[in-house]
Amino acid sequence: MVDAISLEVFKNLLVSIPEEMGAVLQRAALSPNIRERLDHSCAIFDAQARMIGQAAHIPVHLGSMPASVQYLIEAFDHFSPGDVVMLNEPYRGGTHLPDITAVTPVFVDGNVAFFAASRAHHADVGGMAPGSLPLSTDIYQEGIIIPPIKVIEAGKYNVAVLKLITANSRSSDERLGDLEAQLAAQRKGAQRLIELVDQHGLGTVIEHANALIESSRRVTETVIWDIPDGSYSFEDYLEGDGQTHYQIPIKVTITVRGSAMTVDFTGSSPQVAGNVNAVSAIVKSAVWYCVRLLVDDDLPMNHGCFEPVTVITPPGSIVNPAFPAAVAVSTTETSQRIADTVLGALAKALPDKIPAASQGSMNNVTFGGMFNGQQYTFYETIGGGHGAGPQGNGLSGRQSHMTNTRNTPVEAIEYVYPVRILSYELRANSGGKGQFTGGDGIRRVYEFLAPATVTLNTERRMNQPYGLQGGQPGQCGRNILVRDGKQIVLDGRASIQAQAGDILIIETPGGGGWG
Repeated sequence: MVDAISLEVFKNLLVSIPEEMGAVLQRAALSPNIRERLDHSCAIFDAQARMIGQAAHIPVHLGSMPASVQYLIEAFDHFSPGDVVMLNEPYRGGTHLPDITAVTPVFVDGNVAFFAASRAHHADVGGMAPGSLPLSTDIYQEGIIIPPIKVIEAGKYNVAVLKLITANSRSSDERLGDLEAQLAAQRKGAQRLIELVDQHGLGTVIEHANALIESSRRVTETVIWDIPDGSYSFEDYLEGDGQTHYQIPIKVTITVRGSAMTVDFTGSSPQVAGNVNAVSAIVKSAVWYCVRLLVDDDLPMNHGCFEPVTVITPPGSIVNPAFPAAVAVSTTETSQRIADTVLGALAKALPDKIPAASQGSMNNVTFGGMFNGQQYTFYETIGGGHGAGPQGNGLSGRQSHMTNTRNTPVEAIEYVYPVRILSYELRANSGGKGQFTGGDGIRRVYEFLAPATVTLNTERRMNQPYGLQGGQPGQCGRNILVRDGKQIVLDGRASIQAQAGDILIIETPGGGGWG
């Protein structure tokens, strides 16, 4: 029953469902982080937890979600119609604790046929600092850990569980609103999957999902086949773990044999004390993202894209730590360095295709405190410069690689939080020079109107984003606190108690030059 036309139709049908889920989640959310920045992702899976459709949301979420769905399948003896499960465990397919995943089993003829899933970054889930991205030394300091639990069972809300989750947040009303937004997205996803089956029949839907998985696998194998056989290595570094200043190596060796690729991180640093350890689901997500970049076609992102790529992450290393190692910013910072490392290795095999390094950080800014008798928490990431490539200059002032969020509008920040944005502009000439110039970073300046606890988790403050093929590196970023007219340069990872009138300046890195 599958032909080229029907395959294209079902490719778009299966993508449209998570896209609509994402639209519902955005519109229903309370927090600016989800409503404005779109820090969420949605996907659908078959009964074996194979991804069959995803929206163009956050790469680091989407590549790791299959492991969460697989884990909850193993965690429960059975599901009932109307169930919705939530979890956030990084060591079971999650990313970091603020990313809460909701999964709905979708029944057809009395059996689970699909799973609809959403993952949203919640601005605070407890822990030792507002925003739940502290300079932690174990996962227990980072917030509430949610094992797979049915927040809705057979259509009935588990109110006590929702109260438990929201009570552990500094902004409980906002958490409840965002969780309800996820549940609304879950309902929409389940509804659309059932409508799809009603219209076309379960057999036809599954047949086309299998064909799309097979098509994506073949396309990925073809892309790998075009890479010259051999082994290609690259090493890059994280700038400390929030506890100690030192260079933390991430090393990768990519081996290509025919249509198969092995990506081996042996030689990377042992796990560290601080918050940059990355669970294997994040590492695989970054690797799959880099391979997907090599595909020129409009390839549907599904389980088939992953099959030709084997990822090796040594146990006890920074890319596969042992519980309960701290992992808070592995999603935002370590994932970016993994992408830089993998692309650096691929540049040796494909020198005329791979761009220079982008900014290499999500530039995390979190702060919170009391204002007008209520607690508040704020979280955002800030864009920077894209690396230049053989096709032209890098983009300026944009998110890159493992994130795909928007900015938080100045109006949204000043309306909700006791903060004034004094400046928001491109950081001129921060991109690396070359035949093609790297994109410029951003300069964002906050003035605190009330005391706040501020945590910064940023990278590329010491090591410049690399250029390629003779291009120059991009400029490093800078974090500066201005107090009583005096400038204090802050570390890339810092926790400070801001006072009313303090000014925080974040200057993000530029992208590397090419050629």
